[in-house]
Amino acid sequence: MDMIVRAYSENDIPQMIDIWNEIVEDGTAFPQEELLTPETGTAFFASQTYSAVAAEASTGQILGLYILHPNNIGRCGHLCNASYAVRTDSRGRHIGEKLVLDCLKQGRIHGFRLLQFNAVVASNTRARHLYERLGFTPLGRIPKGFRMKDGHYEDICPYYHEL
Repeated sequence: MDMIVRAYSENDIPQMIDIWNEIVEDGTAFPQEELLTPETGTAFFASQTYSAVAAEASTGQILGLYILHPNNIGRCGHLCNASYAVRTDSRGRHIGEKLVLDCLKQGRIHGFRLLQFNAVVASNTRARHLYERLGFTPLGRIPKGFRMKDGHYEDICPYYHEL
């Protein structure tokens, strides 16, 4: 599979919304509970410092995406945060890895010095293994920091990576 990671375009937004909403509906990784609409999705992706997609080169199908934005303001404005989403039917193809590596590069390009993940759900072992393999430093656990869709609480694991 030939895949490229690139800045999103307006034509990508419907597929991006579908992928984002798939993760939100699953209720096991993103803190958001509200689904994106065409209007809110367009505004949401445009409001990020950088939004990117992983697209199949031959078809243009969007396989995954990420958003990059400041994690804080002022004296902590050099810290960025990101969220990643890969289509359920495209997982296991190293798309997430390509998205994270591009995000690290874009974080540097946009002047950030550190990428911080605030709330990686402890049971999201595939993401946690990827982050650790790519050199992210775990910062411990926050007990019961994430409410799962079914109502039970799971620990969250913050991570960071210097850019």
